[in-house]
Amino acid sequence: MILTHGVGGRQDLPLPLEYVIAGAVLALLVSFGLLVLTTKRAAAGKEIASTDPQSRNPRGWPLPRLGRVVDSPAWTALWRVVGMVIFAYFVLVAFAGLDNANNPIFGMTYVWLWVGIVPFSLLFGPVWKAISPARTIVAGLTWLRGAGDPPLRLPERLGYWPAAFTLLAFAWLELVYPENNYLGPVRLWLAVYLAVMILGGVLFGEKFLERTDPFEVYSSLTARLSVWGRTAAGNLVLRTPLGNLDTLRPAPGLVAVVSVLFGTIVYDSYRESPQWLQIVQNPEISGSTAYLINNVALIALPLLVAGFYSAGTMLTGVGDVPRRALPAELAPSMVPIIAGYVVAHYLSYFWESGLATLRNASDPMGTGADWFGTADMPVSYFFAYHGTLLAVIKVAAVIVGHVLGVWSAHIRALQVLPKQHLVVGQVPLLLTMVGFTVGGLYLLFAA
Repeated sequence: MILTHGVGGRQDLPLPLEYVIAGAVLALLVSFGLLVLTTKRAAAGKEIASTDPQSRNPRGWPLPRLGRVVDSPAWTALWRVVGMVIFAYFVLVAFAGLDNANNPIFGMTYVWLWVGIVPFSLLFGPVWKAISPARTIVAGLTWLRGAGDPPLRLPERLGYWPAAFTLLAFAWLELVYPENNYLGPVRLWLAVYLAVMILGGVLFGEKFLERTDPFEVYSSLTARLSVWGRTAAGNLVLRTPLGNLDTLRPAPGLVAVVSVLFGTIVYDSYRESPQWLQIVQNPEISGSTAYLINNVALIALPLLVAGFYSAGTMLTGVGDVPRRALPAELAPSMVPIIAGYVVAHYLSYFWESGLATLRNASDPMGTGADWFGTADMPVSYFFAYHGTLLAVIKVAAVIVGHVLGVWSAHIRALQVLPKQHLVVGQVPLLLTMVGFTVGGLYLLFAA
């Protein structure tokens, strides 16, 4: 298994890092300038979007035939079966497999699931919702219980707050807990996760899974950038990614979720930098102190992201929307930024460790078996030998993510800002995006 998440540092860049950062900032400013021109023309033609948040329901291209297939009971059952087969294999290797790095459970959890959930959701929509074993088990238990509403109702004020804590809990397991490469802790975490999801799903219904399951929330948020959308009536349509993202409604805890997702990537980038290693590997610092420092940093960085983002959005010019509501209103603009950083930071890790996991999956017991014909498959280290190409892809992913974030924020701003603040009112948010770009690229190439 490849232990480090990112390969390719600033030495692999074709230009000095300062030039790259300056170019990225220039791309944001040019994008914003073009959007400003569009806004002025729209205002002159009185084509500004409605400021009523409830009116957000962008059109799409109907897909009636495909919709009938994906909404059919047979299609749903197929992916439920696929999910349960994968789950059965997962349980098998978790309890009968070797307790070493060759056990595919680690790659399935940290690589295929946690990292792979982003590209798969971008391509196919909310994939975890389709194959989640927790959803399948809850559906079975609900069917046995009989028709009717769940016994309890999940309070709306909770929103996405439960998911923010479960996402942080998984990030802690992956990034901070020192024994995260042993079977025992991974089995325990996933067993507790599954038990909570099943119990909550039975008591509160599917709403609990939609707002608490870290993998489903992560997948569903990322899927808003896919081309697959739904109308208000639930019909399948094809949309532009930003049009699809605009259907995401603000809810309590949404800012916390995007801050945790972005902040943990920032932490993961910075913990591999020489500056951070000098702190935690200082001979004068004990192991327990270094562990405490890592825990504090994992919590502090999402809080810092949330504070910086909230300040930038609340300084934005307002009309009828209260300032305290603006962070949640504009939070969807963080989703493309998160997706960009996932591609930039985890691309080589996903490629190399994902292939290694596929190879190990054929022989999980270490007996020389070849269950899937991949036991002798070589692992490609393409990106390790093409550092400059990887560095360019990383920069491009970050820039594209931020440009789409600015674009998404602009679309939202047209809906929530008064006409007199449509341009000037977006400047604080633009400065926030520039700050994320500068800081993110610096940390990404700090190692």
